[in-house]
Amino acid sequence: MVERLEIDDVGHFGDGVAHAPGQSIYVPYTLGGETVEVAPVPGHPDRRRLLTVERASRERITPLCPHFGVCGGCAIQHWEAEHYQAWKRNLVIETMAQAKLDCEVDPLIDAHGLGRRRMTLHTRTGTHNVLKVGFTAAGSHDIVPVDRCPILDPGLGGALNAAWAIAEPLIPTAKPLDIQITATNNGLDVDVRGSGPLAPAIISALSRVAEQHHLARLTRHGVLVLMRTPPTIAIGPAEVTLPPGSFLQATAAGEEVLAGLVMDHCKRAKHIADLFCGVGPFALRLAAHSRVSAFDSDAGAVAALQKAAMATSGLKPVKAEVRDLFRRPLMAQELRDYDAVVFDPPRQGAQAQVRQLATGNVPVIVAVSCNPATFARDARILVDGGYELAHVTPVDQFRHTPHVELVARFRRKR
Repeated sequence: MVERLEIDDVGHFGDGVAHAPGQSIYVPYTLGGETVEVAPVPGHPDRRRLLTVERASRERITPLCPHFGVCGGCAIQHWEAEHYQAWKRNLVIETMAQAKLDCEVDPLIDAHGLGRRRMTLHTRTGTHNVLKVGFTAAGSHDIVPVDRCPILDPGLGGALNAAWAIAEPLIPTAKPLDIQITATNNGLDVDVRGSGPLAPAIISALSRVAEQHHLARLTRHGVLVLMRTPPTIAIGPAEVTLPPGSFLQATAAGEEVLAGLVMDHCKRAKHIADLFCGVGPFALRLAAHSRVSAFDSDAGAVAALQKAAMATSGLKPVKAEVRDLFRRPLMAQELRDYDAVVFDPPRQGAQAQVRQLATGNVPVIVAVSCNPATFARDARILVDGGYELAHVTPVDQFRHTPHVELVARFRRKR
């Protein structure tokens, strides 16, 4: 059944929304002011599938990727940049308003840079042993085979070909696989997940693939298959050897922007706690001017950070410690010696840690978040505990998606 809709605006997940009495209808890949023809989506009464755009918005542009609308990686390539950026900034403004947080939101900073430096490809073997390697389709678990992706950093050149070559020897496992690939200074760092234990013959085949495609390192669930050269990245003045499958900011430009904002907010601090520190994108830069204590639950990341700090001359002391800040947050009495605290948690936020921060007297707290909703929840705790939300800057390193990051500065009221 074909239905004709008038799209009113774009919602928080990037879908066009047609508002009707008692119900809102969501249509991906549409813009406010458009008239569209749509079809039902089975099992989702509030969603529709776009068939045709009958009357297009003046803000609509041609997507840059031929896979857009089929591949589920990007939600918004069809919107002119100025209005897209205003919408993304407004996501933060609306979230702050809903939490009754009174603060000025800076203009959005575009931090896409050269593109994504890490990605996860999925492989599936279908009927007749036909191999598919690519990204998941929009709204399903189907695989969209891709031969290029225009939002990737040039450092990931050859990554798609390498993933196909890695997947072929693993066809006999008959298991769905995830192949995480990161661009490093020394080549591609690849971790294969989902295969289970492998026969020696398959390990040998994977080793040959790693050599043929000049991979820096190939691991399976973090277990080394072959390392031609340690995969390293530069973080400020330091060189960090990445643990297998380690987390990095999506773009190099994104890391630089976020770190620059953090450093600016902490420039007067002499002793800083970096919570959820990862491999040290903030700690190793902050240590150029301040003593840093860094904490994270990932033992591999903490070890990599500590090793890099010790090998880098000119840094102030850095102490890195393995600690689960969800189960064992730093308590108020442990926070007394810090002039500033930086925290950059996963998407679920840092509620347990923030409750302790709210009872302490750290002069400056800097929050980095990839989820405005959990940030607003945590910020509300700090504000209710006597902190002032002084500054919020939205950052867009996930261009073409509804995801937005932010950096915020809190100061203790006197």
